[in-house]
Formats: sequence, structure tokens, C-alpha cells
Amino acid sequence: MSDISVKKISPLSGYVLVKPAVSSNKTASGIYLPESNSEKPQYGKVLACGESIWESGVKEIKCPVKVGDTVIYKKWGGNDYKIDDVEYQFLKFEDVLAIVKGK
Repeated sequence: MSDISVKKISPLSGYVLVKPAVSSNKTASGIYLPESNSEKPQYGKVLACGESIWESGVKEIKCPVKVGDTVIYKKWGGNDYKIDDVEYQFLKFEDVLAIVKGK
């Protein structure tokens, strides 16, 4: 689907769109590993946030992050979606574990 761009994607209520960080295939000692051997990073940059969700129709749960935040998320959380050879993550609000502060 080359006609879909990330800028056109708006996550549904309760979801966040994240671009995962690029994983390094190089170990601390300088050895390069095949891509199939490396783990995906568990952090990335928030590109879009969905609307609030309602718990039991009474309690509003707002998006815990904002566009531009760098977040850490659950290892098995989210769904992958690939656009133009870049793999993005759709995460539930509850899959986001932390916001990385500062630089």
C-alpha cells in the first residue's frame, strides 16, 4: 500500500503510533550480527495519539503521552505495521511503560 503515508494515519481511541528506534547490529566489542539475530528495540518516538477511552462508560483515560515523546514499551506489546520498508508499532495506552525525559 504505497498510497498510505504515516502522516495520514490517525490511531483509534486507546492507541498510540510509535516509530521504533533503529536497532544496532553491532555488539559492544564491535562484532556485527545478522539482522535476524537482533532483538527489536523496545523504545521509540510517538508519531500520533488516539482519543481518550472510557472505562465502564464513566472514567476517562486520556493518552498518557504526546506526539514527539520518546517512550519505552512492553516487549510483546503492540502490532507491527510496515510502510515503505519501515516498521511502525501500534500500541495500546497500557503497553507504554515510561517516557524518556531529557537528552
